Amino acid sequence: MYRAPLKDIRFALQEVIGSEVLAGCPAFGDYSADLAESILSEAGRYAEDVLDPLWQSGDREGAHWTAEAVTTPKGFKEAYTQLVEGGWTTLSGPAEFGGQGMPSLLCTAVEEILAAANLAFRLCPLLTGGAVEAIHEVGTDAQKALYLPKLVSGEWTGTMNLTEPQAGSDLALLRSRAVPEGDHYRIFGQKIFITYGEHDLAENIVHLVLARIEGAPAGVKGISLFIVPKFLPNSDGSLGERNDLRCAGIEHKLGIKGSPTAQMTYGEKDGAIGFLLGAENRGLECMFIMMNAARLGVGLEGYAVGERAYQRALDWARNRIQGTPLGATTPGAQAIAHHPDVKRMLLSMRAQIDACRYLTLYGASQLDIAAAHEDPVVQQAAQARVDLLIPIIKGCCTELGLEIASTGIQIHGGMGFIEDTGAAQSLRDARIGTIYEGTTGIQAADLAGRKFARDGGAALTALLTDIGTELAQPGPAEAESARQAAQRAVASYAQVARGFLEAMGRDPRVLGAVSVPFLRCSGLVLGGWLQARAATRAATHLTAGVDVEFQKGKLQSARFYAEHLLPLVAGYAGQIAGGAQAVIDVDPDLL
Repeated sequence: MYRAPLKDIRFALQEVIGSEVLAGCPAFGDYSADLAESILSEAGRYAEDVLDPLWQSGDREGAHWTAEAVTTPKGFKEAYTQLVEGGWTTLSGPAEFGGQGMPSLLCTAVEEILAAANLAFRLCPLLTGGAVEAIHEVGTDAQKALYLPKLVSGEWTGTMNLTEPQAGSDLALLRSRAVPEGDHYRIFGQKIFITYGEHDLAENIVHLVLARIEGAPAGVKGISLFIVPKFLPNSDGSLGERNDLRCAGIEHKLGIKGSPTAQMTYGEKDGAIGFLLGAENRGLECMFIMMNAARLGVGLEGYAVGERAYQRALDWARNRIQGTPLGATTPGAQAIAHHPDVKRMLLSMRAQIDACRYLTLYGASQLDIAAAHEDPVVQQAAQARVDLLIPIIKGCCTELGLEIASTGIQIHGGMGFIEDTGAAQSLRDARIGTIYEGTTGIQAADLAGRKFARDGGAALTALLTDIGTELAQPGPAEAESARQAAQRAVASYAQVARGFLEAMGRDPRVLGAVSVPFLRCSGLVLGGWLQARAATRAATHLTAGVDVEFQKGKLQSARFYAEHLLPLVAGYAGQIAGGAQAVIDVDPDLL
């Protein structure tokens, strides 16, 4: 049974990130700790009472496909109705189209709760939010007026159509084509892996589809983006005729089985009617607006699933009586939570979830500053930081979510391998996070090649300079070990990053060879910095006698991170500095 970790999220928002972080953003002037508390409490109730009971049943039933329709698991439709009626789809939407315009910082915290309670369900509003952002950013006034009110309200849902059977991540190989016809286009092609491409939750589905206009340049420079609705809307927003598109089937997946992953076919008859979104041949840029939002959302899914796995493992460990712990003063079997190795595993889960949450919420705060700060210089700096952080958040948090879910099974022992306990479902659900919206390798290449090397390391240097200034300030004695460990890790990382940049300049193959270790090292170091900040805040409150047991728990988490996890920076540094050639020299025929 999942319980929203409201105290942990509140601590992350108010103490680690800080309620004042959006002070220079007039658009978010209504944001406050009290408002966040109210919204998060309601999100917790919805997640616990409505979504959590459908988590295991939805996995067992899965989505169902027929040639006429796709139906979601029992209870999903009613849960979606409550999602819409509760206004949850409007939280981040633009106010001029019926949204509440809440900051990404708060929305990210809410999304963690929904994702942890039922990841398969939460994927539908995730993709709709991306469609809203893309249309709002590059759509015409008429497109915004027609589509955004319905998408923001949740009456309609949205999708992202990139992948084709012959083209996985290589979008240059896309074959879907668009034939001009008056003020619209006729779309022909096939798409696969389309999350909620067909379902029974909403009356209309707005597909954003990548395709080539006839005569466009080859490669990614000739790709355009189109709005292709399931039902063509009339000018007043009512539904018109059914478009020439259909769901040819849904995938049978390892996890997230309640989420229909569709195979979509466009133009089996006269061609599906589509409307150009943004400029011709600039579709990839437009799609990346949606994809970056999705990457932040997928990153938080990693630690959200990890949170669920941790809660289940902790409950099991506290109640499973087995063996006498090493060094126990009282003979006889005790709960396995008292065994040193189980404590180590539980604390590794807890510490990494904390670090991922801090890092993701920090990234969300920078996203808000980049969008709404009154000082354009501050905006620009925040955007550079967002660009740097997105691949780290997506890549590292999903990899850690997978590791955390696996550790949860280990704590259950043999019972973790049995589906009835639910531990295995978390692992199965977490597995997709490292793959979709760009694999970990793609995130690492994006970080190293585009976000780090492209500006000569300027954005990373600026971030590390700010971190170094913060960590140079001594704090409470209880937090000193975390601060000093983070300081050492940042210094080591800065040195290896400089060497990595120079090595990539000499041989571009180095990028592909060790970019993933660089990504993982980046996330590990940034997590250590924020854990040190958390330790400082917890120690201050502990001295004041505020919520003593909770503050001790946060110090425990930060200490473990500093003493058990940050030493791994040395290993990553060795890989980055000296491991590239061992990969470059590999003969694939000898593998």
